[in-house]
Amino acid sequence: MKSQKLSQNNWYVVTGAPSSGKTTTLEFIEKDGFKVFYEWARIYIDAEMKKGRTLGEIRKDELDFQKKILKLKVDFEKKLNPKELIFMERGIPDSTAYMKMMGAHNDKSLQRALKNCQYKKVFLVELIKYEIDYARTESQEEAILLDNLLEESYVSLGIEVVRVPKMSVEERVKFIKNNL
Repeated sequence: MKSQKLSQNNWYVVTGAPSSGKTTTLEFIEKDGFKVFYEWARIYIDAEMKKGRTLGEIRKDELDFQKKILKLKVDFEKKLNPKELIFMERGIPDSTAYMKMMGAHNDKSLQRALKNCQYKKVFLVELIKYEIDYARTESQEEAILLDNLLEESYVSLGIEVVRVPKMSVEERVKFIKNNL
């Protein structure tokens, strides 16, 4: 494990396995007046589905899909103000976990993206109850594996990870705000 990096920005990541309650937690954080940016994979999927594509078509080549999401995240973070307090759903190291599941975590574009990647702190939301929805393709077993890979992806970069236990959304928000 690398020594912890000193963050040069004021960005917090809320991450976790699919169906862990990230989006709902961030919606409550946003209602409290914080700036929140939501998951790029879901934004991309929604945009493509509006064009008439199916989830199967969008995710036919999973590695290509993950590379597109990684590029969206990298391009987006380049435009952010490092001094602004921001919460984001998923960060660049989430791509490491997804690519590791495919055996592609040594991808050059991913390694380049990780070199300057940093966040003030990462909140890893514990899996509540796995539910399939229109954009999820992972099984419950893969979701559990992802939970562990997500933590490993951030810790290996020296980024502090705080696990957010199973509790009500209001308690999760309070927990996160108390641990900023």
